[in-house]
Amino acid sequence: MLSRRSFLVGTGTIALAQCLAGCNNRQTALQILLLQGTIPPQLIGSFHGQIDREKAFSFKPEAQLKDLFDLLRIWQQKPQNQSAWYDRMPVIGKETPTSADLVTLGDYWLEKAIVEQLIRPLNVNDLTGWQRLPTRWQALVRRNEQGMPDERGQIWGAPYRWGSTLIAYRQEEFEKLGWLPTDWGDLWREELRDRISLLDQPREVIGLTLKKLKHSYNSQDLNKIPNLKSELLSLHRQVKFYSSDRYLQPLILGDTWLAVGWSSDILALTERYRTIKAVIPRSGTSLWADIWVQPASVQETSDRTSLLKQWIDFCWQTQSANQISLFTNAASPIVLNLKADELSKDIRKNPLLLIEPQILDKCEFLYPLPAQVQKEYETLWRQVRETGRQGDRGSGKSD
Repeated sequence: MLSRRSFLVGTGTIALAQCLAGCNNRQTALQILLLQGTIPPQLIGSFHGQIDREKAFSFKPEAQLKDLFDLLRIWQQKPQNQSAWYDRMPVIGKETPTSADLVTLGDYWLEKAIVEQLIRPLNVNDLTGWQRLPTRWQALVRRNEQGMPDERGQIWGAPYRWGSTLIAYRQEEFEKLGWLPTDWGDLWREELRDRISLLDQPREVIGLTLKKLKHSYNSQDLNKIPNLKSELLSLHRQVKFYSSDRYLQPLILGDTWLAVGWSSDILALTERYRTIKAVIPRSGTSLWADIWVQPASVQETSDRTSLLKQWIDFCWQTQSANQISLFTNAASPIVLNLKADELSKDIRKNPLLLIEPQILDKCEFLYPLPAQVQKEYETLWRQVRETGRQGDRGSGKSD
């Protein structure tokens, strides 16, 4: 999920998070670099209130997951013996943060981070919250050294937040049509010709088409799936706009009536625009997760490791899981194993956060594919877009 990041973020929340990040000017014992908006400021405040005051923490937000991944690369490549003069060099634009002890990483980036040796495995033996994670979220971060899922692999991160790919739609337009979207197959209905905006992501678009055809998002032999290319071409004719960061703007303006996108973006949108609704496709959808990872560039000490685990376990506590789920437009994986009376009422009654078990069972994380299979996805995507583009000239359809 290369570009997953909400463009509808409250400035007050950002300012408060930045205040918490910079309020402690002492030499910090642990530095945590997180994706902006994924941890509620009040949760950071609660954590500061629980720990020993002599154990300082620094929380600093970054706006994009790609920026966090790029920082992991910078820290790994930076010559250790040159760090003093490197940090004093004048730079143009934003200052590069010093190497953090813990960083947010999206599950999309996990394979690359492992292969490039940018992160180190976590020892979960001392993490009391690990057993509270649903098994699917444990399996997501258990990988071999090639970054591929492996039940005998090591644990490379700690999932603390997750979401899904949703269908968002303009309610008034569908009331006129006399029906509401409920599943992927609705995207092919004639009434939506040139009325859809989609993510510019082959795994997402090919994946939802595979789901419509009752196959997995992670299918590895596309050539054996009948009608896949023709279905993708039919879907392309429905689409007015492709984008991974501006796909909701045409929906807001009314240029499209339906959009497929990430729940962190869409949940924020539905709070701001009451006429826009959203639904989880009943045949299942793709899932994504934000994960705490430990940079390989950091020198471990017993004290720092203990503090790191203290924060991760704090994120997996019941109260923390509720706050993450209430205030970040995504859910904590812990809420899936909590009893009803342990959950906030607002979480229990939100089916976009607490997905029905029968639907969640059909949902899938987008796992990395073997190189040859990944190439097949990219080739099919390119063929569909190029073939479809021949019919787009003069239609006003944009990429």
